[in-house]
Amino acid sequence: MNVTRKELFSIPNILSYIRIILIPIFVYLYLNAQSQEDHYVAASIIIFSGLTDLFDGLIARRFHQITELGKLIDPVADKLTQGAIVFCLVMKYRYMWLIVLLFVFKELALLLGNVVLLRKGKKLDGAKWFGKISTAIFYVCMTALVGLPVSQNWANVLMILTGIFLSLSFVLYTVTFINMYRE
Repeated sequence: MNVTRKELFSIPNILSYIRIILIPIFVYLYLNAQSQEDHYVAASIIIFSGLTDLFDGLIARRFHQITELGKLIDPVADKLTQGAIVFCLVMKYRYMWLIVLLFVFKELALLLGNVVLLRKGKKLDGAKWFGKISTAIFYVCMTALVGLPVSQNWANVLMILTGIFLSLSFVLYTVTFINMYRE
């Protein structure tokens, strides 16, 4: 892949780089939080990261700045951010490991599905609506767990909600991959 300087430093790609840079900052702040205010700051970083994710896509489409590098780095930044969040939360919430397993299983299955499609000369272009909804639910629930003092019962509700949408997204992507494979 040949990447020009213009593509490398396009606004959408810079926003993706910022998301990646925010990951260790979030992890450090969350793991070293001493007060509720520290948790608010960590949650604010997730919100800011989510907004950069939203705007990088909007800007790329609106101003015709979609690049092959952006198609690669944007989902990598997403998965690294989501992975860092669940990694941090697994230390605090007893059942978060189930979300971790579901998240890893879903992402590995999607990776495998993409590899199989690529071998057939096909490609899933961009996230589907159900993937976007699942990601939005993930961020809302995980941000609440990071930033708000929730009881274990509420944490369980948020994790179940996240798990339902991760599972739904997995099933719908599987159907999409199967249909594309059969075409």
